[in-house]
Amino acid sequence: MNFFLDFIQRLSRIAQVIAGIALTGIMGLTVTDVILRSYGRPIVGSYEIVALMGALVVGFSLPFTSWVRGHIFVDFLVQKLSLSPRKGFHAATRLLGMILFFLIAWNLFQMGLDLQKSGEVSPTLQIPFYPVVYAVGVCCFLQFLVLLGDLVKVFRGKYE
Repeated sequence: MNFFLDFIQRLSRIAQVIAGIALTGIMGLTVTDVILRSYGRPIVGSYEIVALMGALVVGFSLPFTSWVRGHIFVDFLVQKLSLSPRKGFHAATRLLGMILFFLIAWNLFQMGLDLQKSGEVSPTLQIPFYPVVYAVGVCCFLQFLVLLGDLVKVFRGKYE
């Protein structure tokens, strides 16, 4: 089981690196575009690229942030529960999250197929949307795996 948890952690770290690269790209593109605009030479399609890369940043940063519990959560009520009800609460919320992210991933894959079949692209640069949609779908499936790993940790008593 440790192999499974290590595998999820490694995948989440890789996704986090991709999110960092995309965020760095957004910053570089934005700064370059602002500088070039002052000289009357804006980067054509920079808004589209920033929007698509923003989706990648959000999608790829989600699993690792969840893995290290870097998100904001309020659990002062849960901490007042005894161990058994607290484990039950954590298990139930992780199970609900797994269902949610599995459904989101499934629908994103369906949407990606639809966008691929229709050939929909961005207006200015003609960048196809479906690769980004597939990528975010993969990230949602990875989030499903992170929550599954959390569930394993809850049952092994290593979540707290």
